[in-house]
Amino acid sequence: MTNRFRSERGAAIIETALTLPIVLLVCVGIFEFGRAYQTWQVMTNAAREGARVAVLPNPVAGAIDARVREYLQLGGLNSDESIGVAVTPAEVTLGAAGNASASRVTVTYPFSFMVLQPVARLVVSGTMTGAPITLTASATMRNETQF
Repeated sequence: MTNRFRSERGAAIIETALTLPIVLLVCVGIFEFGRAYQTWQVMTNAAREGARVAVLPNPVAGAIDARVREYLQLGGLNSDESIGVAVTPAEVTLGAAGNASASRVTVTYPFSFMVLQPVARLVVSGTMTGAPITLTASATMRNETQF
C-alpha cells in the first residue's frame, strides 16, 4: 500500500495541469500588452502628425482632426467618433530666450483587450464589467511664425 502512494506515475500530468494555465495567462498577457503598447505608439505618432499641422500659420479648419484620424486609420486603428482629438494652446521654454507659443494635440482612444478585458477592468476599476480603457497620447510643438 505504501508503494502505491510513493509512485510517481501521473506526476508529470498533474504538474502540467497546474502550470499550463499560468504559462498561458503570461503568454496572453504579453500579447495583449504588446498590442496596447503598439496602439499607444500609433496614437503618439498621430498626435505628432496633428501637432505638425496645428503649428502651421493659419491652419485649415478640421485639418488637424482629419490628419490625426487618417494616421490612426493608416496605423490599423479604427477612427470612429469615440476617438477624441483636442488642440490646446501651450507655451514652451526656450531657455534664456524666453518662452514661445505652442500647440498641444491630445488624442484619446478607447482600447479593449481581446482576452484580458475582465482582468484589466478588475485591476483598473474594481469591477468585471465596464467601458474600454482610455489611452491618451499628446504632442506639443512650437508654433511657426509668419514673417
